[in-house]
Amino acid sequence: MPALYIGHGAPPLLDDVLWTQQLRTWTAGLPRPRGILIVSAHWESAPAAISASAPGTPLIYDFGGFDPKYFRMTYPTPDATELARLVASVFADSDPLHQHSSRGLDHGAWVPLTVMYPEGDVPVLQLSLPTHDPQRLLDLGARLRPLREQGVLVIGSGFLTHGLPYLRDWSPAARPPGWSVDFDLWAAEAIDAGDVDTLASYANRAPGMPYAHPSVEHFVPLFVTLGMAADPAAPPQTVIDGYWFGLAKRSIQVA
Repeated sequence: MPALYIGHGAPPLLDDVLWTQQLRTWTAGLPRPRGILIVSAHWESAPAAISASAPGTPLIYDFGGFDPKYFRMTYPTPDATELARLVASVFADSDPLHQHSSRGLDHGAWVPLTVMYPEGDVPVLQLSLPTHDPQRLLDLGARLRPLREQGVLVIGSGFLTHGLPYLRDWSPAARPPGWSVDFDLWAAEAIDAGDVDTLASYANRAPGMPYAHPSVEHFVPLFVTLGMAADPAAPPQTVIDGYWFGLAKRSIQVA
């Protein structure tokens, strides 16, 4: 099973014909997952924890200013108890994984999954983002790597650029700001080269900072995905690129 880093979008993603088709086409080419573990930018909590595993996990509507229809959306999920045990098994006894029995799925999980697996018939859990440190997140990805062999699809969910305070044109087809393009092209070059060290030095080396990421929680889930690579020397594959509301929606797959 590959590992993914996706731009999860906001709820209006669900009305974007191009992007939803890109996500569906990508998903159609993936093996059928036994379960999905998603690390979303919208759940930062340490030590690492997983969300509720009961069937019908509730959704978290952690956004505002959008059409009321998005607050009525549902995404029923099957029981994920077995998946929770499997995820917990890769954590050391000295570093146990906490489970939040009432924590639902935030929009960094349910928005893209509604497109990718619309039937809601695959067990889903979220794993909290426990740190912003690239090396620690690479190590977390390496810890999660055995889950790939068990048929679990692990997804880092964020956005390659996320400078919301600096956007001026709030339309899906907005011309991307220079800082968004500069950061995206810099990251694309490093991704295509498999240059994880350069990516990990984004704070000091990436053009467009800090505008591209005034806070970094939408970028750093990338390192969980990169840490899951079976062959760290093999470059990831960019599956989706382009811009949405001027932000880079570049999304990758790691073999």
